[in-house]
Amino acid sequence: MGDVMVGTCSWTDKALVSSGWYPAGHRDAEGRLRHYASQFPVVEVDATYYGLPSARNSLLWADRTPEGFRFNVKAFSLLTGHPTRPSALPVDLRPALAGRQGRAGTDPGLLDEVWDRFSQALEPLRRAGRLGTLVFQFPRQLAPGRPAAAFLHQCRERAAGWPVAVEFRHPGWWREDHIAGTTALLTELGMAAVAVDMVQTLPTSVPPVAPVTCPELAVVRFHGRSSAWGTGSKEDRFRHSYTPEELSEWTPRIRSLAEQAREVHVLFNNCCGDAAVRAAESMRHLLGLPATVAG
Repeated sequence: MGDVMVGTCSWTDKALVSSGWYPAGHRDAEGRLRHYASQFPVVEVDATYYGLPSARNSLLWADRTPEGFRFNVKAFSLLTGHPTRPSALPVDLRPALAGRQGRAGTDPGLLDEVWDRFSQALEPLRRAGRLGTLVFQFPRQLAPGRPAAAFLHQCRERAAGWPVAVEFRHPGWWREDHIAGTTALLTELGMAAVAVDMVQTLPTSVPPVAPVTCPELAVVRFHGRSSAWGTGSKEDRFRHSYTPEELSEWTPRIRSLAEQAREVHVLFNNCCGDAAVRAAESMRHLLGLPATVAG
């Protein structure tokens, strides 16, 4: 059986910080991470989707967490084909992006430079053994087909040698007629599939399919079950308190993943108040995992 690690998709979310979950004396930047890492063995870094990381933060994160702790780091938006404001880039790269507004595609040279800076900043984290995986969350516009498959190959080539997990937001990838092809593609690329839990009553709902496409890692992300997915504010989209019955639907799937992958990362993204940490604590209990992290 592989190791199952349960955590949340942020430890710095403002709603979590203001919820009172962090005890007195652990509410500064260092204290929050040290406390979080004493409770959970894995966390997702969301800020790197909005802006490039820094080597300084990688060093601090490694220093403030115990051996064996994992950071799953979201890929920068430009690398996954999302719309990106020039202001999200370092100053010297902004003209290259601004100059392409209204034109199709992104300059491959710019993508290469962004990847180089992104990966170099994370190298200290990887060197310290704290990097779990890079999470490439692709936009809903990336539908199954040859152009999308070619784009995934380009992403894999750019990130050669790095662990990558893929979350698709277009539901077609995991519908019954595409499951086999999607599984084969990710297996060929050595990318871990990200299974998702979300509301299943919308046209944009991604099916809760959980294949293992990489023997090293499987990932499950719980987004909540709000019917405002894709339409409401961030709070509307992710506001959900999981019940034990809802979480129990996933325990046999997670155990099955652990029979096939060396590590399984279970991450809660229902980030309103302390809902994510409470759901993670409940899932940990349902799976019979330790209540605290040794370190």
